[in-house]
Amino acid sequence: MIAPGGVAMPPLIGRKRDGGRLTTEEWRAVIHAYAADLVPDYQMAALLMACFLRGLDRAETAALTDAMLTSGERLDLRALGVPRLDKHSTGGVGDKVSLVLAPLMATFELAVPMMSGRGLGHTGGTLDKLEAIPGFRTDLSLAQTRAQLERLRCALIGQTGEIAPADRKMYALRSATATVEAIPLIAASIMSKKLAEGLTGLVLDVKRGSGAFLPELERGLELARTMIALGQDHGCPTVALLTAMDRPLGHACGNALEVEESILALRGEGPADLLEVTYALGAEMLLLAGVARSREEALAAQRAAIASGRAAERFQQVIEAQGGNPGVVDDPAVLPQAPAQAVYAAPRDGVLARVEPRAVGLGVIALGGGRLTMEDRVEPAVGFVITGRPGQRVRAGEPLATIHARDGAGLAAGRAALDEALTITDALETPPLPLISHRVTAQGVEELRAMSYEL
Repeated sequence: MIAPGGVAMPPLIGRKRDGGRLTTEEWRAVIHAYAADLVPDYQMAALLMACFLRGLDRAETAALTDAMLTSGERLDLRALGVPRLDKHSTGGVGDKVSLVLAPLMATFELAVPMMSGRGLGHTGGTLDKLEAIPGFRTDLSLAQTRAQLERLRCALIGQTGEIAPADRKMYALRSATATVEAIPLIAASIMSKKLAEGLTGLVLDVKRGSGAFLPELERGLELARTMIALGQDHGCPTVALLTAMDRPLGHACGNALEVEESILALRGEGPADLLEVTYALGAEMLLLAGVARSREEALAAQRAAIASGRAAERFQQVIEAQGGNPGVVDDPAVLPQAPAQAVYAAPRDGVLARVEPRAVGLGVIALGGGRLTMEDRVEPAVGFVITGRPGQRVRAGEPLATIHARDGAGLAAGRAALDEALTITDALETPPLPLISHRVTAQGVEELRAMSYEL
């Protein structure tokens, strides 16, 4: 099947279209040829659609992951002599956990090579948030990343051209061909990058609810199980938590606004839901690293790192090391500021039944703070600070949010987005999802009772 200098694609596409499977050798040949520009986009798009419609079995998913992993270099951090852990979120609105969690974990002498992406569609991206900090660089090479991890134990970076280059090309193609939501393709894309970091443990934040890429519980669990199996197969213990994305996480939605809220969280002053998710994921990381023996011990250690100022100080050091203005931690006013602001008030008495994250995320895009294509420019200062929470009883005229915009037209677009996102009813008919509902490991799925970051 493998042609000299490339791959005979039509038979492979046809076999997958008809429900067959590709061998490990065939997947490696296809992916390496595509990374080398020996397979045209139109043929890869056809294969991706066949995969989307027919699926991949576990062996094929593992073969695809390995092929993307070996299409580039790996980050070898064994010489550091410390546990190496990362966290990945499947994406949501207001999800700024990485900005808090990475420097927090670094205070425990764990190496955290936090590799993140940009926002696309209704979800925000960690790189866009970080680049709202004046001067901050996310384009570190692998050598620069190693040096920073040796010194600070934390690096906040984007996917370099060195790591899984085939995935970089395929991700853009999947976005353009409506094949993003296929679980094997999602899992292979995520895990090829994470495994390239040379981790000793990985924690996954799998979102569920209306604002998630995979809203349904069963689909989220399937994705978690698939990624955990890939981690286990590569000697990287992996744990997943399922967390709610039927409302934004925290109050701030928009790049600079989320950085400011992250700084508040690093001082222990952030919204309770943001801190709870951060601490829960951090506890799993500390348990995987052997730093803590129980969840309670891990929570207490994290609270102490926040209360002492060590976590905020580490974030400041990382910002300075990556070219950003470290003064932002002491004075968030250093961040870009939107010239126009307006309060959004409740139009009637009742119960705030819904804060729809997808509508909020699309509202941020309408303000200029997100992108629909990877070429779109992002305005860092715009967005929303939504203080109203689902289930809250409100009165007409009560402030529920603040709109941050470039001008009056932006304020009008922001109001229209919040009109759609915020629903007030006479009574709460459907309660919000539990913030953290399930824990998934190689041993199985555990449904969690309500947890509190104050435990």
